[in-house]
Amino acid sequence: MEYTAGEYDVIVIGAGHAGCESALAAARMGCRTLLLTINLDMVAFMPCNPSIGGPAKGHVVREIDALGGEMGRNIDRTFIQLRMLNTAKGPAVHALRAQADKFLYQHTMKETIELQENLTLRQGMVEELIVENEQCKGVITKTGAHYYGKTVVLTTGTYLRGKVIMGELMYESGPNNQQPSVKLSESLKNLGFDLVRFKTGTPPRVHKDSIDFSKTEIQPGDDKPKFFSYETESSDRKQIPCWLTYTSETTHEIISDNLYRAPMFTGAIEGTGPRYCPSIEDKIVRFSDKPRHQIFLEPEGANTKEYYVQGLSTSMPEEVQLKILRSIAGLEKVEMMRTGYAIEYDAMVPTQLKPSLETKKIENLFTAGQINGTSGYEEAAGQGIMAGINAARKAQGKEAVVLERSEGYIGVLIDDLVTKGTTEPYRLLTSRAEYRLLLRHDNADMRLTSIGHEIGLITDERHERFLAKKQLVEQELERLSNEKAKPDVLIQQLLEQAGTVPLVNAIDLLSLLRRPEVTYSLIEQISPAPINLSDEVKEQVEIQVKYAGYIEKQQIQVNRLRKMEKKKIPEDIEYMTIHGLSNEAKQRLSQIMPISIGQASRISGVTPSDISVLLIYLEHYNRVTAARAGSLNG
Repeated sequence: MEYTAGEYDVIVIGAGHAGCESALAAARMGCRTLLLTINLDMVAFMPCNPSIGGPAKGHVVREIDALGGEMGRNIDRTFIQLRMLNTAKGPAVHALRAQADKFLYQHTMKETIELQENLTLRQGMVEELIVENEQCKGVITKTGAHYYGKTVVLTTGTYLRGKVIMGELMYESGPNNQQPSVKLSESLKNLGFDLVRFKTGTPPRVHKDSIDFSKTEIQPGDDKPKFFSYETESSDRKQIPCWLTYTSETTHEIISDNLYRAPMFTGAIEGTGPRYCPSIEDKIVRFSDKPRHQIFLEPEGANTKEYYVQGLSTSMPEEVQLKILRSIAGLEKVEMMRTGYAIEYDAMVPTQLKPSLETKKIENLFTAGQINGTSGYEEAAGQGIMAGINAARKAQGKEAVVLERSEGYIGVLIDDLVTKGTTEPYRLLTSRAEYRLLLRHDNADMRLTSIGHEIGLITDERHERFLAKKQLVEQELERLSNEKAKPDVLIQQLLEQAGTVPLVNAIDLLSLLRRPEVTYSLIEQISPAPINLSDEVKEQVEIQVKYAGYIEKQQIQVNRLRKMEKKKIPEDIEYMTIHGLSNEAKQRLSQIMPISIGQASRISGVTPSDISVLLIYLEHYNRVTAARAGSLNG
């Protein structure tokens, strides 16, 4: 029976990591928002690894927080371990990673959503979009409920025509044996969207009491942990260690002997899997020269005996999985609690999206998360907050917010998707960002807090705290450039202990800090700041001084790129009629419909000579358009 169930400004379909950020952002921006999910018990569920962060991914979580999102705050409230990775390397690749209490993470996020003003959380299976005159007007659920909205955000994860595969066993399912969404996938196809089939997987879970930890290596958290959210100052949460072990020669033999039953190699799996997170059977085949592979045993929470076997993603038959597990040091007598599996699902070809994450084909329809071909909770959440922001702004009659590649990893992620597309589940890597030194873990607030405040997601109070921090950094840099260190006995001793050459003449503290061996803590011994500075301020000062030359070079590149981004391309350009463009460029430009010369230059198949032709054409186009406008006004 059909009935009208409600009218909203923004409707979000799916309450995974993308959906939660989308819905919270829209509601906090003042939009009446509806969040629909197949199962209320699966809000912010972690179907794969119980962790947040890591290289590039941790950067995204910090950026979400700087914009006013929830993921950073939520993991800070629910972690069971925090570790800063890559600390032996430069600040551009420092990355925070947290083990989550996955059940507490879910419940805390669900509670946040339930308490949020302007936000309604409801259980319902969306089967069809309401589309009139190529505009999305709302959604229809399995029960016949019609919900109408000014904008709709699809964040369906791996549920679209989901199929679970274990050995010879296959059945329709979403992650963790949830209902799949079948009819919504058909609805998207009927609307003319191109869908692709992707695959991801998860390892088995084992019982803690059946692990012999004496045969494994402990992986503790940091003694003095840092946090994801700029709002978190301290925590009394108890940290729980992870454990490291390795596959054995026997492990590899078992897998090799059973490859004929591995769906990846029998053709049972149609979807393309993630290259950077391969299954254990794929690793054994691709890296046959390696005698062993790392396996991390990660607790799933403080109040469960389940351990996640990181590095052992597999779709082998259940009995083979148990043999594999018991061939690993420390797991000889292990009891498997959940079987690993592969899951296939439908995803949108992301080049069908604008940089705002609105679809080009259907106005007012946005997509975010794994439906756009990405992998990972963090990539999903990063898209989710941007889709929520832009869906809300569209509903409010405002312009979209698009982050540049030089402003954040979120900008890199979205630009890569909508400009280049992806032929496999996309994973964000630090190497994908050409301005890594500008997009550091430590300075996400410097890059994005003011944008978050302008949008309406960062409170005045938090923005004032940020401005005060920024001012302290600037004041300390000014002080260091003005104060001198003289070659007296104490200073010469300190420099000798640090392993750097002594002073010949007086030198300003800024120049002294530029020396590789000199740290800010040494500068404090020579001349402490007149006021007490936080560790965050000190870190910013040291990084900005040490890497000033590199940062300046990257900033020059960014400014050059910005000129290209400012050269906008009108939507009505007909690329097929432009003489001088290569046939491939005509096809690719017509498909992507770039919004600027900068975006056009990043499209695969578009050469520098094509860009030159396009620039000349636009100059002529703009002159003709201006002349027409002038004659009409006259």
